[in-house]
Amino acid sequence: MKSLRIALARGAIFQETAGMLERLGFDLTEVRANTRKLIFDTNDGTRFITTRPTDVPTYVEHGAADVGFVGKDVLRESPKNVYEVLDLGVGFCRMIFATPSGTDPSLETLRHLGTFRVATKYPNVTRDYFQERGITPDIIKLHGSIELAPLVGLAEGIVDLTSTGTTLRENNLVERFELFTCSTRLIVNRVAHKLLAPRVAQLAEGLRELIDESG
Repeated sequence: MKSLRIALARGAIFQETAGMLERLGFDLTEVRANTRKLIFDTNDGTRFITTRPTDVPTYVEHGAADVGFVGKDVLRESPKNVYEVLDLGVGFCRMIFATPSGTDPSLETLRHLGTFRVATKYPNVTRDYFQERGITPDIIKLHGSIELAPLVGLAEGIVDLTSTGTTLRENNLVERFELFTCSTRLIVNRVAHKLLAPRVAQLAEGLRELIDESG
């Protein structure tokens, strides 16, 4: 049986997804030890591909990896032609809208029919959410330090992920509402889902058992 090519996201969800794979018997010793190397071939024939979270679905969609682990936020921002097989129930966070503390400046802007500016790393998610509610904001895409935007007058509010809310509080921002919750998902290439069905099913079932044990 052919072994799998597994795309792993470096970053926030890495520790939990790597830990689950290790509990299933996968050897991630070298993956953990070397953060610069990108491809790791293990003795059992498994290949691990490490990349940034936003690129995991692309590698899986185009068949460079058979399966991958990625946050739901990434899948919603840039949908790909992959199977979303399993919610791992780890890497939990929330997509929220926040503004500076005090009177919500975004509401004041809307009352006066002014330009409503939102800074975010997730322009598609943000646009869809507000347009479904009849609002068309001016979306400003940023790649880091989203919390800075309303503090310097670049935007009235932000849409971003949060898990504890600590960064918001440290920057005097207040969560106004939640767009949706996110967690880590197992995704599968559509061709691999058929050609490697037994191996993919074995992986998914092993992960389900871990989820049941912890839940």
